[in-house]
Amino acid sequence: MVRRDFEDDPDAPAANSLVPAASAVVVDVGGRVLLQRRSDNGMWALPGGAMRIGESLPECAVRETKEETGLNVTVTGIVGTYSNPRHVFAYDDGEVRQEFSICFLARPVAGETGNLAVSDESTDVRWFDPEEVDALPMVAGVRKRVDDWRHGRMPAIR
Repeated sequence: MVRRDFEDDPDAPAANSLVPAASAVVVDVGGRVLLQRRSDNGMWALPGGAMRIGESLPECAVRETKEETGLNVTVTGIVGTYSNPRHVFAYDDGEVRQEFSICFLARPVAGETGNLAVSDESTDVRWFDPEEVDALPMVAGVRKRVDDWRHGRMPAIR
C-alpha cells in the first residue's frame, strides 16, 4: 500500500477516517534514536501504527515497535499528543486518515539494541545519533515528534 502525507496543504483530500495511533521515540543508552525506513513512502519514521481493540495506547506503541523493528521496548514517558486536523495520510485504497497519535518515549529492553529486523512495513531499521536525523528524508509530522523529543519540549495543543 502507498501512503502520501499532506500537512497544511490546501489541495489535500478530505479525511474520511480517524484512527487512534501510537508511535515511539526509542532511545538507547548511548542517546541514539531508532528509526525505520517505511516501505509505503520511502521516508524515515518512528515505529508506530494503529491501535487495536483490546490494547492501550502504550501497548500499541510497544507492539508496533516490535512488529516494525524487531525490538522489545518499555515505555518510559510521553513525547506528545499529535492531532492536527490539517495533517492527513492518503492511502491508495481510498482511505484518507486524519492524524490522531500519541508519541511515547521508550527504551529497549535490556540487551536488545542489536536485535533489529525489517518487516513488511520497513525496508531498513537503524540507530541514529540525534544530529544525523536532520539529513534524513522524513515527513514533517515525524520530524516534529523527533524535534520535540530532542529539544525536550511538549508540543502545543492544537
